[in-house]
Amino acid sequence: MRRTRLVLLLAVTCLLAGPVVAGPASAITNGSLDGNGHPAVGGLVSPTQYADGTWIYCSGTLISPTVFLTAAHCAENGEPVRVTFDADYVKGDRLYNGTFYSDPAYPGTSADSHDIAVVVLSRAVRGITPALLPTAGSLSSLSSSQTFTSVGYGAYDVTNSPGGHRYLYDDRRMVAVGTLNAINKTWLRISMNASTGDGGTCYGDSGGPNFLGQTDVIAAITITGDAVCRATNVTYRLDTGSARAFLSDYVVLP
Repeated sequence: MRRTRLVLLLAVTCLLAGPVVAGPASAITNGSLDGNGHPAVGGLVSPTQYADGTWIYCSGTLISPTVFLTAAHCAENGEPVRVTFDADYVKGDRLYNGTFYSDPAYPGTSADSHDIAVVVLSRAVRGITPALLPTAGSLSSLSSSQTFTSVGYGAYDVTNSPGGHRYLYDDRRMVAVGTLNAINKTWLRISMNASTGDGGTCYGDSGGPNFLGQTDVIAAITITGDAVCRATNVTYRLDTGSARAFLSDYVVLP
């Protein structure tokens, strides 16, 4: 799975998500290094190194000892993939092998993209407590001041030069906090506007978690956002009937 291919897939996702979405979501911006803050958050590791020396192309979260939650656009259904939970990944770090399973209804429609997937790992992960999932319909009445903690391995900065925008990666897990911007039946749009103190996601953060406030409950997974990672993190709700129907085949739901 090449990063360039992921950008094209994310661009398709943007069209599905509606007019607010102008481009793919990636790395954590206006954030900080996560360290050991969220050990259940991991990354999908490419079998070949990218030109910039990095390896990770999507993010995700352990939701049971053998199930890793991510986005459907990150790989092909049935594809063998590799997962790391190292906060600062380098070649040779421990990897977990697994098989990628996407929602059969993906890519869905603009109303519900079904952009959700899991990796079923070949062996259980020990020493890491899985993150929690929300209860059914629990996100429908969120306050406009509700914050979300976004975590992932995506681009940490976007520069602008005569050659265009450049996205910078370093395979390090990062964290940022954003505020609720808008909500509908399947999507949460989270502000990542640095001028208001918010941070958010960028390319490579796709599939990563957006925790409800400072809790261990994953409200939604990162799917897309504006093309230069400055305004809005568009995320797929996990409390909906469609998300829960898919997840119930792999984990026990709250």
